[in-house]
Amino acid sequence: MAKLFIYYTLSGNGDAAADYLKEKGYEIRRVEPAKLPPKKFFLQILQCGFNAGRKYCEPLKAYDADVSAFDEIVIGSPVWNGRLSCPINTVLKETELKGRQVTFVLYSGSGEAKKAEEQIRAALPDAKIIHLKEPKKNPEMLYRLSEL
Repeated sequence: MAKLFIYYTLSGNGDAAADYLKEKGYEIRRVEPAKLPPKKFFLQILQCGFNAGRKYCEPLKAYDADVSAFDEIVIGSPVWNGRLSCPINTVLKETELKGRQVTFVLYSGSGEAKKAEEQIRAALPDAKIIHLKEPKKNPEMLYRLSEL
């Protein structure tokens, strides 16, 4: 069974999940925004959180939206302003996921993301959702990925 992890990370939490899933046989696709966010943390929170709140789709550097070769797709996103990150909004818009086994891995400081869950349920009602509280700082959280 071919498995794919598509993810975005700003702080490295997604990289921790990617390393774990790569060891489990997942192909890894890290998405990158065409324009980098501000370097200062406070400005990142303002800009990224505001854009996520309005469900902005961030233009990406070269992104391969073809997932036809994969049986299982896992999408990783930081939680910004309680919502999916802007690069992952673009992934959802550009990737045909209906009818596929899809799981979302959400990484955040609080470990919760009710608005992000609502976004996911609106797009893919049958998708599974796993929350990780800062897996870069808390690698013990990665055990939750064994649920895949």
